[in-house]
Amino acid sequence: MTEIIFGTDGWRGRIAEDYTFDSVRRAAQGFAAYLQQQGLAAQGVVVGHDKRFQAGDFARATAEVLAGNGIRVWLTQGATPTPAISYSVVHHGAGGGVNITASHNPPHDCGFKVRDPRGGAIPPDQLKEIERLIPASVEGVKRLRFDDAASDGTITLFDPAPAYIELLHKLVDFQPLKDAGYRVLVDCMWGNGAGWFPRLLSGGRTEIIEVHAEHNPIFPFMSRPEPIPPNIDHGLSFVKKVNADVAIINDGDADRVGFGDENGNFIDQLRVYGLLGYYFLEIRGERGPIVKTISTTKMLNKLGAIYGVPVYETGVGFKYIAPKMMEVDAMIGGEESGGYAFRGHVPERDGILAGLYLLDMMVRTGKKPSQLLDLLFDKVGPHFYKRVDSTFDKERTAEILRNVDFARPETLGGLKVEEIVTIDGHQFIMEDGGWLLIRFSGTEPIIRVYGETTREDRLDDIIADGLRLAGLRD
Repeated sequence: MTEIIFGTDGWRGRIAEDYTFDSVRRAAQGFAAYLQQQGLAAQGVVVGHDKRFQAGDFARATAEVLAGNGIRVWLTQGATPTPAISYSVVHHGAGGGVNITASHNPPHDCGFKVRDPRGGAIPPDQLKEIERLIPASVEGVKRLRFDDAASDGTITLFDPAPAYIELLHKLVDFQPLKDAGYRVLVDCMWGNGAGWFPRLLSGGRTEIIEVHAEHNPIFPFMSRPEPIPPNIDHGLSFVKKVNADVAIINDGDADRVGFGDENGNFIDQLRVYGLLGYYFLEIRGERGPIVKTISTTKMLNKLGAIYGVPVYETGVGFKYIAPKMMEVDAMIGGEESGGYAFRGHVPERDGILAGLYLLDMMVRTGKKPSQLLDLLFDKVGPHFYKRVDSTFDKERTAEILRNVDFARPETLGGLKVEEIVTIDGHQFIMEDGGWLLIRFSGTEPIIRVYGETTREDRLDDIIADGLRLAGLRD
């Protein structure tokens, strides 16, 4: 049987190859056993899904297994944004959640995310315990037929939208956004975010124009529903055509977000996180710790120093961010992939709320996105970022690790290396405060090389040097 391994954010696999109904049922049985072990089973579980191929059927199969273990299930009525699923765990007082989604992965993948009672990611040591409890075959799986479980109330279909929308209204004043008269382009990336911004912001002068909003699990015009180039290029081409003031781009399950400015230019994820930090600290006047992964922007460290708030760095993934956010009562937490979480909400990424906050920043300042970047750079200086993803032969894994482990470069891109950090992968800190990071993806057979610098003229050379360090380029 397929070995099920939980990576950065749950288990993901290729549909019909290793991600099969039998594998999903085994994963669900492991999670059921974990909940029973932790004394959480009596609180029930929320189960939701995205719009990937047969995701709804995989969610029903998961619900059947949980019900077969005597665990009550609240099953979403349809495809639902991940943040709404996560908040539903808290709203129902559930012991945990399961979300059938592969987030931003290619269309042939699906996934199995698990959540704790606070709607956040489960820490790595507990994910290992879930893995240990997964039975080796379906013979160890308990099931209760869906119709029988629905008839006796063990499985309940529900709409997560009302409670989630009520929460959003507590965090954002919607009326100024509705009255602003903006033209907002929303690229739904064929995912769960479709229909949400029109639903939230209708009834005023602001106009929402959606693209890629239909249900299409092959994700045309993009290799995957991840809100970074080149996947966002087709969506951004509409900005000028519709005379939009801003573009909001949600990934397949709407927990991540990307943005485009009024000229159709992409605003990278590190700059977005810098903008969000500036928004809370300067414009809203809030204070509190910031949590960031090692792979995201040092602009936050600079903002933390300016405004006197602590900044904590973690490994990559919300399985590290969420526990740290709860530990320090963070104001905001986020990662390089475009996922941001906020105080007053669950410790989980919310691409819809992040989009609302950026619109609120525009309203409060009266500035377009490109002008907001000028505000940020006036405070911390310009920063430039790039990431290169490379597939590799798994037989080379040990070789690549050796290459990076033993690397002690004096310079990268001509800038002196002053420190090496190994929280997650290998990060080389340079004299300008910039950095190069080399690490393996936790969800795919990919090695990532990232870089951020204040020297735009050195960025490509820094990345090239990183690829050479890993042995991926001569």
